[in-house]
Amino acid sequence: MLLCVTASHKTATFDLLERLSRTPDGVAPTLVEMAPCVQGAVVLATCNRFEAYVEMDEPVTAAGAIGVEAVLEAVEAVTGVPAAELDGAYAVHSGRRVAEHLFSVASGLESVVSGEGEIAGQVRRALKSARKEGTTSPELERLFQRASQAQRKVKNVTALGRAGRSLVRLALELADSRIADWSAERVLLVGTGAYAAVTLATLRERGAENISVYSPSGRAEAFAAKHGIRPVAADDYARTAARSSLLITCTTATEPVLGPEQLLAPTGPAAIGCPVGSHNQLVVDLGMPRNVDPAVSTLEGVALLDLETIRLHAPLEELQATDAARSVVREAADTFHVVGERQSVTPAVVALRSHIFSLLESEIARARARGDEDGRIEQALRHLSGVLLHTPTSRAHELAAAGRADEFTAAIGALYGIVPEAESASDDAASASA
Repeated sequence: MLLCVTASHKTATFDLLERLSRTPDGVAPTLVEMAPCVQGAVVLATCNRFEAYVEMDEPVTAAGAIGVEAVLEAVEAVTGVPAAELDGAYAVHSGRRVAEHLFSVASGLESVVSGEGEIAGQVRRALKSARKEGTTSPELERLFQRASQAQRKVKNVTALGRAGRSLVRLALELADSRIADWSAERVLLVGTGAYAAVTLATLRERGAENISVYSPSGRAEAFAAKHGIRPVAADDYARTAARSSLLITCTTATEPVLGPEQLLAPTGPAAIGCPVGSHNQLVVDLGMPRNVDPAVSTLEGVALLDLETIRLHAPLEELQATDAARSVVREAADTFHVVGERQSVTPAVVALRSHIFSLLESEIARARARGDEDGRIEQALRHLSGVLLHTPTSRAHELAAAGRADEFTAAIGALYGIVPEAESASDDAASASA
């Protein structure tokens, strides 16, 4: 059974999401280790959501409660956020709803800005991380791979990608009201990851020319050389920050990398202290956890635009594009479940066919012993067995698609005494441990 425990910008505060996202990497391994009933786990942590996708081997009636409890315990153990503090801040999806939710997330339908493109890569990286940690399962692999396929189809056949805007683009659109001439701005970019590259491209689209980059991890020179901008050394960071009119942070650092001490730094050899109030500065914080100390917003002349503010200004969804995208997502989720249910009934179908073919071979051997030299009886028997198996096989797939595969398994057990191989192995294991 699949289960998803999700805390997002729709259910949790920004501060809580920030705390959850500081140390997400250990949650999946801890969850698998702590709960024997968990077959696999993938954790998706972004700037606006923290989600655990889990495959359980418990009965459906028990899996939901057991799975949620296991997730909350693992989150508390790794992030330090008490389970009690999460009450009311998360939602739970199970069974058929899990695929539709993840497909919607991957397609940008659940983002702050509907249709934003960054989330697709984050979903892929979540699966890659789980593979590296050894916490995936076959069903979770299939789920996340199909999520990427659904996202690509949404992008290709709907206008959602064109209607939606990335967080970077939205942030700079909000900054437009404060910036008269982008080419005159002294821009400092803090960070050199994927968001930094997107931010740089968007700045250049708007006409920004005077751009420097600083990296807390020491990658500024390589990034600057690749993109044709100026690197800022660590010992020059504070002075450059104080002199910049637009600062954009987008690092994965777990602690703030920009605070009042940088913005109040001396800006020249003879300067004792240059109050930022002497010129206006706009600070855009795209980090999660936050990259900027909120105290900078109290400085005279400084305006802070963070993810919380961006979320409040996110535009309304373009309904037509969103409706079309959700139709694609629902269709993809339905297909995912049909394929999954067919796979679940396969052992029973194989067991029935094996039973019939075993009887068939016995009757063919009997016919040959009685003189079926030209093989006509054998041919007729093989044809008859195919006809007899056609309807039960088709009916098995229909039942599976409706979530009733267990009825087919029960039926062949009652009529023929057949126990599919997977169930037989499970019963043997249970008997051995009894």
